Amino acid sequence: MMDLATLSIFVGTVLLLLLSPGPNMAFVLSHGLAYGWRGGVACGLGIGAADVLLTLLTATGVTALVAGWPPAFDLIRYAGVAYLLWLAYQAVQARGPKRLRQVARVPLPTVWVRALLNSLLNPKALLFFMVFLPQFVRPGSGPIALQLLVLGLVLTLVSVVFHTLLGVFGSALSHGLGARPLLARIQPWLLAAVLLLLAARLALMTSPL
Repeated sequence: MMDLATLSIFVGTVLLLLLSPGPNMAFVLSHGLAYGWRGGVACGLGIGAADVLLTLLTATGVTALVAGWPPAFDLIRYAGVAYLLWLAYQAVQARGPKRLRQVARVPLPTVWVRALLNSLLNPKALLFFMVFLPQFVRPGSGPIALQLLVLGLVLTLVSVVFHTLLGVFGSALSHGLGARPLLARIQPWLLAAVLLLLAARLALMTSPL
């Protein structure tokens, strides 16, 4: 299996990639702001669940089969755009002075599912696992599928810790917003704006293959 040097390089590379601004970072921060630290943790765990699923699909060769089917990229992309637009609509659906409290009452399992689907409906996440993990596979160090599984689980662990801390940081920012009534009132609109920007980014994405 992986030696310590390879594992260190892999973890360091994963951390650098996670620190680069991306859709998951924006998604977690915005939900930490809207739903507090519990929402941030739920987002981190949802992204982790998506990573586990993508790891299993990669280790079994399913990601390669999906990526090899030309319409797959656009089908996943359009489904992701529709989902993000629906979430943006839901964020501003409530009306009246109780809106902020209603936003905060969204069940945490719902936030978990949102994070899970946000990751799975991003076609580049599937391509990332298919292209990134095999770079650290070492011939002669054991079954390739098992190596991919271990690499994916290590990535998942790092990702869960990172995104959970990011969600908690977003929650800390929300306390500052809560102290300012005007900013607190527009909080649902801020969440909707982030979701709309993510939808636009996904809509304009082109397949790298």
